[in-house]
Parts: sequence; structure tokens; C-alpha cells
Amino acid sequence: MNVVVVESPAKAKTINKYLGKDYQVLASFGHVRDLPAKDGSVRPNEDFAMTYAVDDDAKKQISAIAKAVKGAGKLILATDPDREGEAISWHVLEALKESKALPAKTEVERVVFNEITKNAILEAMKHPRAIDMDLVNAQQARRALDYLVGFTLSPVLWRKLPGSRSAGRVQSVALRLICDRDEEIEKFVSQEYWDIRTQLTSTEGVAFKAKLSYWQGKKLEKFDIPNEARAKEIAGALDGKQYNVLSIEPKQARRHPYPPFTTSTLQQDASRKLGFSAKKTMQLAQKLYEGMDIDGETVGLITYMRTDGVTVSQEAITAARALIAKDYGDRYMPPTPRVYKVKQKNAQEAHEAIRPTEVTRLPSQVEQALERDMFRLYELIWKRMMASQMESAVFDQVAVDVESSDKQAILHATGSVMRFDGFLTLYQEARDEDDVDEESRALPPLNAGEAVGLKEVLPEQHFTEPPPRYTEASLVKKLEELSIGRPSTYASIISVLQDRQYVKLDKKRFIAEARGRIVNAFLVSFFRRYVEYDFTAQLEEKLDDVSAGEIDWKQVLREWWEQFIITVDDTKSLTTQKVLETVDSLLEPYIYRNVAPGTDPRVCPTCGTGRLGLKTGKFGAFLGCSNYPDCSYTKELASNSDDSNPGADAFGNEPKVLGSDPKTGMEVLLKKGPYGMYVQLGNEKKPKRASLPKHIAPDQVTLETALSLLSLPREIGAHPETSQMITASIGRFGPYLLHDGKYTSLKGDDDVLTIGINRAVTLIAEKKIPGRAAATPLKVLGDHPDGGRIAIYTGKYGPYVKFNKINASLPKSADPEAYTLEEAVALINAKGGGTGSKKKAAAKKAPAKRKKKGEEQSD
Repeated sequence: MNVVVVESPAKAKTINKYLGKDYQVLASFGHVRDLPAKDGSVRPNEDFAMTYAVDDDAKKQISAIAKAVKGAGKLILATDPDREGEAISWHVLEALKESKALPAKTEVERVVFNEITKNAILEAMKHPRAIDMDLVNAQQARRALDYLVGFTLSPVLWRKLPGSRSAGRVQSVALRLICDRDEEIEKFVSQEYWDIRTQLTSTEGVAFKAKLSYWQGKKLEKFDIPNEARAKEIAGALDGKQYNVLSIEPKQARRHPYPPFTTSTLQQDASRKLGFSAKKTMQLAQKLYEGMDIDGETVGLITYMRTDGVTVSQEAITAARALIAKDYGDRYMPPTPRVYKVKQKNAQEAHEAIRPTEVTRLPSQVEQALERDMFRLYELIWKRMMASQMESAVFDQVAVDVESSDKQAILHATGSVMRFDGFLTLYQEARDEDDVDEESRALPPLNAGEAVGLKEVLPEQHFTEPPPRYTEASLVKKLEELSIGRPSTYASIISVLQDRQYVKLDKKRFIAEARGRIVNAFLVSFFRRYVEYDFTAQLEEKLDDVSAGEIDWKQVLREWWEQFIITVDDTKSLTTQKVLETVDSLLEPYIYRNVAPGTDPRVCPTCGTGRLGLKTGKFGAFLGCSNYPDCSYTKELASNSDDSNPGADAFGNEPKVLGSDPKTGMEVLLKKGPYGMYVQLGNEKKPKRASLPKHIAPDQVTLETALSLLSLPREIGAHPETSQMITASIGRFGPYLLHDGKYTSLKGDDDVLTIGINRAVTLIAEKKIPGRAAATPLKVLGDHPDGGRIAIYTGKYGPYVKFNKINASLPKSADPEAYTLEEAVALINAKGGGTGSKKKAAAKKAPAKRKKKGEEQSD
């Protein structure tokens, strides 16, 4: 019996079927050993000695493996084919050795495979090797670096900036990318510019557009037409001139297909096309790789999903080309196979690209067996692989210059027409909104010297825009471009930044939270070298050198630690006050932005003499007055402002003036507090305030809405049964109704500002009888002469009229829609509900008491 160890039980189950009864395949359930989360697990003073411990959750798996290898001829370590997989194999082996559970006679082999198919597994078993210690040491070095940063730098953060969560070797650099982009946007000053477009017509009468490119012999640059006056001046000069085609430049362009997916490009396209997070993409890809039940057989549907490579096996290329020829025709298959290459320093880690294990397994064949999102990801991978071996798309492009008769102006037009769609028939790479080109358009047939007519001159105003915030896809792309971290870690990095509340996703764009900005400012101020993009990329390159066997892993750690610990020691003498002053100064444009010109943003609005500055408390940083404790003014730290509220400061609570109250003349303000948005009347010592209901968005609050909220509580009307007033208002737990000293919450579409008497009575009645909804009246007839509303309802036994606590069934012959108030009064009086029949009312008083309060009908 041979024992095979893989990471997951799903993988183990599939591989066991392929290998047969002579093999027992067990799962390690991922890493079995790690550095304990305490000081001393990595000891730089002992040449980076590392203490590992078997995780509590992994002890059961190690025991099962130890039991199995007692009588085994071989222990075959078949974990994933990358650094992490190599390290897991090594840790399993070391854990068995430490527990003396590995018999001396048992052979140990390492096998790797890039896909979980029967052929791939059986072939891998024919080519065993030893554990690659270069890959293991590269992983150990990475783990030691992450541990040392976390357990050395994070405590500095906690001491100097209470409320901060953590710092990480790659996490902090990714945070800086997002913060730097936010800073660019905040500093950006929009600039106006104009261009002039024209509507022209050919001699055949076909319209096309052209843009003014030369004016009075000078090529126009972006800002050469700075304002409307200049644009109109030029537009006026263009009008009325004669125009002729000066030159025509036709050419043919080819657009080539993209290579198959790597980890990074898969995350990017799944984000853009499918809306998946990097984390979700990797989770789904893991399941597709490990195996799914297809037609009663468990098979791996895609190759290994953690890869930087774009190469594909010859068998997969041959199968893809045959399928292209069969389903799309020879036109779509290039004469020779396409071969993709990527610069990869370490050939040992240059795995295949992500592709289907069998390209002949069409998406339509697996759709019923897969969950929807898993199917969508498989389809994306399949299409990308197939398209990578298809013919290029061909476009006919033409550039035309049109000159005015006085040679003062040259207009430029371009056109593009797809002549052959090629690979685009199957797959188009998605792009971020900010990367999308203008839509291609065709031009009419034109000849040099041909006269064209000027139909319209269209000056267009533009403003420069700040760089866009990162999407998850563009952040992944940027991290890869800068060689920060590994694509396989991007999903966890992004998740950590969000979990720590350093960043948030708003409209699919990352915005740095105030906490994230403060932590980043601290790191940039005191640990700048370690959040530099180049430094992080160089360190990543050294780790690649370790995995390639070109450099000793402990030498990398020594060089890094020597400078890092000096920087850490330098911060020990820093006082919290000094740190706050430094961070406050660096973030001044962010914290104190958007104030009126000539206003000092640091003057305390309460005492008028103190200066505002960053302070720290139990829950993190906040803005406080320098005159504390004499002045207790503070601004709580809140979420970062977004583009929908550009007037808010870093704390999100800069008041917005909605207008003035016509009764008092005081300003009506929209503000943000610890419990959300609210409106306020004036700036008195104890101003009147009202919370903003959840269904009202802050940007939709008008002066009228604010005044209505401030006028709460609102009298709705008297309850028809009790004659007591019903009021509506907003409290700590949201909007509510108050009647007879009892509260009824308003939920759903019920608006505290507009709810009427009928709906209010219904809600109160529903609360009185749990599980039974009060009926809505068919028709309100009017008031009884004695006072109180009379209405017609539908009950279990048919229609009836209701007055106070009296219910009276309508005669069978009566039409509820035509029933009059007079008829209803007579019916109520006959029932004992009116002054005209007091004796009857007294006689029927006893049974009335037996009715439950709020019951709709008694007979």
C-alpha cells in the first residue's frame, strides 16, 4: 500500500479513484504547521531560527497520515505545484519525523501535476522527485518576513496610533496605492478646455464627423482653446468656408487574441465581466480545479489556478485547433499554433496557464452540473483558451484630412470597420470604464480633392478629470505591474484591507477610510522605505531568486532585518503627540479641506480660541480642541467621504446649509453624527434636531423635507374608536406612531411625514391583535351624529358597518358601494350604538364587553 497526501478531501477522493486500490489518498486540509502567533516564533538573533507548531485542527489529519504510513511502502507527497504546495509537503514530512511516525523503510517521493485528470495523475506518478528545498525556503522566507512585519510593526502602530488594526508587508503597500490615488483626486484641479467638431457631408450626401486639428497653420493641442469665447470665435470663422478632401490614408489593422488566463488576468476579467471579487474568483476556481461530478464521474475541470505562466501543453493546443476548425471553420484557425511566452525568472514555477483540462468539454455540456457562478467562470476560462488559438480580427481603418479653401483650417476624421471578427466572435477582453475607447464608426467613400459640405459647427466644452479610483480589477493589475506580492495573494490582501476598515468599496471603486489614511500617513512618515513600491518589488524579486536557488534565503532575511529593526527602534522615542502632529500635518489638506475662502479651518467652532488637531482615544483618532478640558469640542472619526458628498471633510460631518427657516430665520443644516445623518435648526446651545429616516438619501434632503422632520411630532388625527390623538415622530429606533401611550413602529413604505389617519388606525389595530391584520375599510361613509367615523368593512360573514365598538351586518340585499350614511346610522342605532336607542344600547352592553378589543365583527 502506498500513501498519497494532497491538500483537500475533494481532491483526495478524485485522485483515489484514478490510482486504485493499491493507493490510499489522504488530505492534509491545507497547511499542517505554522508559526505560532506569539513572540519568538522567528528569532533573528539566532540566525532566523523558526519554531513551527502543528495546528490544533491539523493534529487529526497528521494522526491519520501517521497511522496510514506505518505499513506503507511509499509516502507520496502530491500537494500543489507551487511554493505553498512544496512547503505543505515539507511540513507534513517534518511533522511525521518529529513525532517519529515515519518508518525508516518508507520511501518518500514528491510528485506534481497541473491538472486533476487520470492521464495527468498517472503520468505524474511515473516521474517522482525529491522535495525542492529552494521552493520551500522561498516560502519560509516569505512567511518569516510577514511574521516579523506583523509582530514588530503592528505593536508600534497600536502604541502610537490607538485604534489602528495592523500593518503587513504587502498589505500596507496596497493600502498606500489606494491612499495615493485618493490624494491625487483631492489635489486635482479641473481645467476647462474646448474642441471643435463639425458635421460634414460627402458629395453623395452622406454625413460624417470631423474634428478641427490645425488652425492657422498650428496643430491644436489639448488646451489651445481654453474657453467659450475663443471656441465661438474659431467656430464663427469656420462657418461659410468651402472644404475639400486634402488626403486619405487607408490601412489595415489586426487585433491579436489574448493569451490564456494567469491568476491575475483571471481575477481582472472575472471582476469586469462577471462582477466577482478576487476572493470569490479564487474560491470558485479552486472547486473547478479540485473536481466536480460530471455525468457520474468526478473530474477536474480546469488546470491549476495559481500561475504566472501563459504556456499551454501541445495536447491542449492541438485539441483547441481541431475544435476551432470543426465549429468555426478554417478561416478562424491560424496557419500555425499560437505560442505565448512570459518573462519568468524561475522556470520551476512557470506552470501552464489556466485552461480547461479538456477543451472539448463545452460549457453547454457542464452547465446543468455546475452552480450558476461556477459555470460562468468555467465558460469564461473556456472561451479565453479557445480564443487564444484563433485567428486575429481584421479592421479597415481610414484617416481623412479636410482643408478649408483659405487653408486656415484642417479637419481630421477617422473611421474603422471590422472586416473579419476572428477571435472576437468568441471572446472580447473587458476593460474598466476609464479605458474604453470611443465607438468605432465608418466613413463614407471619399476621394482626394472632393468637395465636402459643412453642415454644422459644434464647439464642445470639456473639463479634465482626476484619475479614477481603483476597481478591484485595476488594483490587481497595478499590483502585478509593480510586482507587489503574488497574484495568488491578492484576494486575501484586498479582503484584509476591507476587514480592517482601512478601505471600502463604493460603486465598485476603492476609497480609503479615514482610519486607512491615518495608518498610511504614519507608515509613509516613519517607515517610508517599507511602503515604497520599488523596495517591495525588489524584495519580491529576491524571493524569486531564492526559489531559483540563486541566493540564500537567510541572507535575504539578514539584509532586510538589519535596516528594518533600526527603523523600528528609532520610533520608540517618538511620543504619541509627535506622531499625531506629523500625521495631522501630512493629512491637513485631507482633514481640513472644503472650507470657505479666508476661513481658518483649525479654529475651534465652539470656543473660538482653541486649535483643532488629531487626538487619540479608545476607539481611534478624532479631532479635538487644544483648550481641552475647558473646551470639550470633538469630531468623531467616520467613514471617508465619497464623490456623492464632496463637501464633507475627512470626518464626514461638515454641515450642509439647506436654507433658512421662514419662521425663525435660523439656518437649517444637514449634518452627520455618530448615529447617522440628521437635520438641525440653527446653532444654539441645544438646537432642535431630527434624525434622517433610512429611506431618505442625504443628497435628496430639501429644505422642505428638513422643516417637516424638524416639525415632528406630527398630529395625524383622532382615533375613531378612542377619540385620542395619533401622532407620528422619529425616535432612537426609527419612525413610530404614538396612540394612547403606546408605540407602533413604522416600517416598509410607511412614511412618517405623509402617513394618513386610515393607515395609522390599521397599523395600530394590527399591533393590538398579533398575527391578525386589521381590515382596510371598503368605504368611509362619514361621521355619526353622536361623533365618530362610520365605515363599511368586509368580514367573515360579509359586509358590515362599524362605529366605535359596534359592528352591524349589512342586509343581504344591500349594495355596499351604494349604501348611504343615513342607512348606516339607522343600522347602528338599531344595534344600540346611537342616542336614539339608549335602552337597546344598555341591553346589549353586556355582550359587547365579551368582544375582544379591535375585533372586526360580532355577528
